[in-house]
Amino acid sequence: MILSDKTIKRMIEEKSLVIEPLDDEQIQPASVDIRLGNTFSVVEDTSSGIITLGDEIGYKTITADKYLIMPGQFVLATTKEYFELPDDLTAFVEGRSSLGRMGLFIQNAGWVDPGFKGEITLELFNANRCAIELTAGRRVGQLV
Repeated sequence: MILSDKTIKRMIEEKSLVIEPLDDEQIQPASVDIRLGNTFSVVEDTSSGIITLGDEIGYKTITADKYLIMPGQFVLATTKEYFELPDDLTAFVEGRSSLGRMGLFIQNAGWVDPGFKGEITLELFNANRCAIELTAGRRVGQLV
């Protein structure tokens, strides 16, 4: 079942669902708009140039208001919003179609688990031939 805006607002008022910071206009008829945070991580290069599944992966993390994602580059980012989901609610992230048409694919690693607390990690991939400037605070998707 997908929650309506009325249910989302009620749960936030009752504090059974926490989303911070949150502007009223982020609440849509059946979702909440999510914005890009200012933390970006890229996989560190390996000496062999190959990543083997099961290897421990190192990341270089930066904090910035803008990040230039190059063509073919994969970047991890976080949402600006902090979430606390109740134990009986799961959610998923949908990227904005306008960004997908630009060649920027946004997803997370599946469902946001019941009881999750924290910022949501976003997996970003630039499939365009041009670099794309990412700006913290920009709407990038919906939490459904």
